[in-house]
This record gives sequence, C-alpha cells and structure tokens, in this order.
Amino acid sequence: MIGHQHLSTPAPRPSQRLRPTVIACVAALALLLTGCSQATSSPPFHANSAATDEPAALQRFYTQRLAWSTCDQIFECASLTVPLDYANPGRETIALAVIRKRATDPAHRIGSLITNPGGPGGSGVAFITQNYPAQSGQPSHFDPQLRADFDIVGFDPRGVGQSAPITCLTDAQLDRYVALDPAPSTPAEVDAVVAANKAFDAGCQTHSAVLLPYVGTPNAARDMDILRAVLGDRKMYYLGASYGTYLGAVYAQLFGTHLARAVLDGPLPPNLTDRQLSIEQAVGFQGELTRFIADCVTHPDCPLGTDTTTAAQRLADFFASTRTHPLPTGTDRMVDEALAETGVLITMYDSPHSWPLLRQVLTRAMAGDGHALLVLSDLYYERDPKTGHYSNETAANTAINCLDHPSAVHSVGDVQAELPGFERASPLIGASLAWSDLTCEYWPVPAQSRPHPVHYPGSPPILVIGTIHDPATPYPSAQEMTDQLGSSVLLTYSGDGHTAYGRGSSCINAAVDAYLTQGVVPAAGTVCQPDPTR
Repeated sequence: MIGHQHLSTPAPRPSQRLRPTVIACVAALALLLTGCSQATSSPPFHANSAATDEPAALQRFYTQRLAWSTCDQIFECASLTVPLDYANPGRETIALAVIRKRATDPAHRIGSLITNPGGPGGSGVAFITQNYPAQSGQPSHFDPQLRADFDIVGFDPRGVGQSAPITCLTDAQLDRYVALDPAPSTPAEVDAVVAANKAFDAGCQTHSAVLLPYVGTPNAARDMDILRAVLGDRKMYYLGASYGTYLGAVYAQLFGTHLARAVLDGPLPPNLTDRQLSIEQAVGFQGELTRFIADCVTHPDCPLGTDTTTAAQRLADFFASTRTHPLPTGTDRMVDEALAETGVLITMYDSPHSWPLLRQVLTRAMAGDGHALLVLSDLYYERDPKTGHYSNETAANTAINCLDHPSAVHSVGDVQAELPGFERASPLIGASLAWSDLTCEYWPVPAQSRPHPVHYPGSPPILVIGTIHDPATPYPSAQEMTDQLGSSVLLTYSGDGHTAYGRGSSCINAAVDAYLTQGVVPAAGTVCQPDPTR
C-alpha cells in the first residue's frame, strides 16, 4: 500500500503492503464462501547516515541471548529486547516478537534470511506461519533451496502485531470507520470524514501515546540490525516485499556495511512524496481495473456486459449505487461504497488469478447480495469472521506512515484542490485516494522523516524486482528505486498483481534463489514471464 495505506477513505489506503493471507484466500472460491481467518523522539533519519560500530550504550541489546521455544508446532519463537528510544537507550525498552524455521540442510546453512511482508503494519510472524509449509508437499512462499540454506526469520516490527502494538479504536468503532464515505461530496459528508479522522487519531493518542513517536521506519531498521547480530549473523540476508522494500532501503542506507544480500520486491522508493505515491497508486489500480474489465467482457459470466466502455461505466455506477443503497449481507452489516471498493480492489493484488472469482462476486453483488464483497473487505482489514476482532494493522499502518510521510494536505480545501488530478489518474478510485491524504493532518506526533533518496554503495548489488502491472507499487517505482540505490540491478516480471517472488514465475523464483544463496546477479535487462499454468 502507499501513503496511508488501505483501500478506502478515511481508512488508510492500499499501498506498501503484501497480504499473503488475503492472496491465499482470494485465490480460492471455496475459502471465500466459507471465510478465512486470519515524549523525546528518537534520532531522525538523515539520507547521509552510515553504519558505525555499535555504540557502547547499545551493547547490551546487541549481545543479548534469545530464549527460543517451540511455537505453532514446527517453529521457534522468541522475544527480542530493543530500546523504545534510540536517543535514550538506557530508559524504557520494548519486546519484539520473532519467529524462525531452522534451515532444513544444517550442513550447508548460510545464515538467517530476515523477511518483511509489507504494510507497514503487516505481521512478520504471521507471514512465516501462513507461508511456510507445515508438511512436505504443501504450498510455500519460500522455494526449497531457500528453506534448505537459510533459517527463515520473521518479526513483528515495533508497533505491530505482538510487538508493543499500537491501539486506536475498538472493533465496533473500526466497523464504522472503515465503512465511512470514501469520497464525500456534501458539507455534511465532509464533516463526517474529518470528524472520523480526528477521532481515530485521538484514539491512537489515548491508547498508545508513549509508543507513537518511536514507530517510524528508521527505528525499525535499527531494530533489524540488533536482530541480525543476535541471530549470530555478521551480515544480513534480507527479503522484503512492498513496504518491506522501504524498510530494506532504509536499512541499506543506515547499515550498508552490515548487508550481505537483499531482495526488494515491489519497491516503494523513500524519495517519493506522499502525493506522488498516491498518484502513482491511483494510476496503478486504474490500470489493473481496466485490464480486469477488458478480460471480463470476453467471458460469458461477466456481470459488466460485453463492451469495455460501457462495462467500466457499469462498475462505476455499481459503486455509486452502494452509496445510496448499501447491499445486505445476511448480517447486521451492510456493504456501502467504501466496503464495495475495498472488496473489489483487494482482488487486484492477486491479478489475474483472482479475476474469475471477482466476476462471481460482482455477479452476486449486482444482484443484491453483498456477502462475498464483505468477506473480501474484511480480509483486507484483517477482521476475524467469527469474533469480529481486527488485527492492529490499520492502527500500525497509520502510525508508521504518519511518521514516515509528512502529508502535503493540511485542510479540506487542499484535498478538494487535488481532486481533479486524482480523478484524471483514476476515474474509479481517484477521489477516494485523494481524500485519504487527509488522514495524517490531525496526527498527534510530527513526522520524523522526509522524502529522501537512498544510496547503497555495497557489493553485491541489491536485487530489485518490479512487476509491470503491479497496482499497489507500480513498475516506475522499481525503476526509481534501482536508480537511486546505485549498486542495484532491476529484475522485471512481465505479469500482474502485487510483487513477484512466490507468485507464479519459476524464472523469478530461480533468480531470487540464485542471488540469495550464491550471490549470482541476473543480467541487466532480464525480464521474466509468468509460468504457463499461472
């Protein structure tokens, strides 16, 4: 997801995040129908920061020993202690949740492969448990070679999941928050969106004031270097997706001499402004929706008709109709425009594999049954279908983004002035993305980073992967990340959906495996295709 990262306003919008659980659920119709579960501020980040020997005040963190215990049957879990405030490491500490699966070939083990699945706000612990095969022969995000050569490691970054989680609203309040009008057009609607954003931000301050100044990405990168050392690795091997590429790039800037190899899949360049990220994403999602529509009209079960022009209008009309006539779902919740947009857009993360499912979901919704759309929207927001409990990702996502990306939007008038540009970029969802820029205006903690280029002079080069039709982190972002890092090489995936590794290209998987295990860098200009069965 980008900017403030979720799909609808005033909730965060879609960028900077890989959602492996969501992708797995979206990919299977049966799962859809039955449901899936799932103070003083720290030192600011400066673009010219460089790795140094660990200061004496941090030695106790770098030399700690983790107490590992068995968890989820096949994994080991531990708690990593880090300073809350790196400017004052002798004061409060927080505990970060860490998980690992030992290398399956200990005799040839290379080290630890630290991963981040995106967000910000995505749980690295959950990513490992959901994407590492519990039994032989089960699907895995990680190829057998990586599992053989590396301990596969995940962690919940500060403020996320089990690591001093940020809390803002109750579940009932979040139900209302994520369903608010994504593109208000009347003064009353605008007032409601402003009030909701203020209430959300105030809730974060009420419940998590101590944590809010310290959850930015530079601190998460500092935590990651402590994790590297505590795992016993002189240098880090890293696999980051979506927002995880931003975290990886910041780590490379701060600790370049501590990096062995890093893969940045679906890049989010740190030098882009909040507005640039939003506009790029508006273009990206519009492009993928257009590709879905073009494919849909070629199928007899397409609910949008047989002509691409009228089909696009029918989808826009459908979204508009849910504003005034929300869809029943068989529960006490209705699907309005915000939830309808979210339910449709989440499937773009797994294009084109999800397109048959989306045709069926839209057919049901346009016939008046919103249940499937609600299930998809709930998957996006990580709302448990049985308990109605949300993960803390929406809260963490907002908190981290508001520290990392100062918004250029300072008033309702600023948003309204930006609307025409966003609507040109995406007639279908541009307005929603424009209004989501208001989220950080009322944030109680000032931003601690600014858009900045990163540079990595190390060797071997960092491997950057860009997907041609990635809606959440569009391909130009991969080109930009490659250019600014300096020592990097771009591997292109000529496919759809968000990120490339583990998503249907043996060419991509083989290149990543060879790079991480052997240091083999793909030839400049290499382009991988999806596997024919995909």
